[in-house]
Amino acid sequence: MNNPIKILRELDSKLDHKIDLIIFGKAAIVLGFPTAPANYGSTQDVDAILPTKNLETISNDEKFWDALESTNQDLKSEGLYMTHLFQEEQIILSPNWSDKTILLEIGLNHIQISRPSTLDLILTKMMRGDKYDLEEIGFLIESDHITPEELEAAFKTARVPDENEILDLFQRAQPLVLEIAKKLAGREDRPPPDIRAKPKKGWDQSGPGSLG
Repeated sequence: MNNPIKILRELDSKLDHKIDLIIFGKAAIVLGFPTAPANYGSTQDVDAILPTKNLETISNDEKFWDALESTNQDLKSEGLYMTHLFQEEQIILSPNWSDKTILLEIGLNHIQISRPSTLDLILTKMMRGDKYDLEEIGFLIESDHITPEELEAAFKTARVPDENEILDLFQRAQPLVLEIAKKLAGREDRPPPDIRAKPKKGWDQSGPGSLG
């Protein structure tokens, strides 16, 4: 069992009503992409985005916050936690990001888990200038075959928090992310290697090594 699943199952077990959670960060990659590297599952936390349209409801949900506090207390000895719940205005996202979320089926009883679209996940990872974020962005680009053109369009319309440091990091990350996408696009455009077996001398076309 990976750590994000463990955290979310623990929280789910303490709830008695349905809630929606939109997760992002490494947990969203682990749970949202079957080909995610196994080591991503060792992340120690789950981050979530609180959409503005749902903010009042979840802010007033005392049972949820009690369950979350209890979860963090019970998992403290293992170094696992869920404490980073961001309002959408605190994250780089596309203007209509909440209309493009993707439901994740992970077998919980009370929590419905979603993740942002892959493009939005990439945007959220352009706030720190972290080399590990760039590695994860590369995985996301490759997984969904995101093109440089799609990225450039997303950069132009992205909604960035009103903080100079975040804006500066976002602008500096853009050429790095585009370079990753261009390299991956170049790799995909190459013809696949010819791995067909070559007939050995003296064999006819129906013998070993032929494709016929």
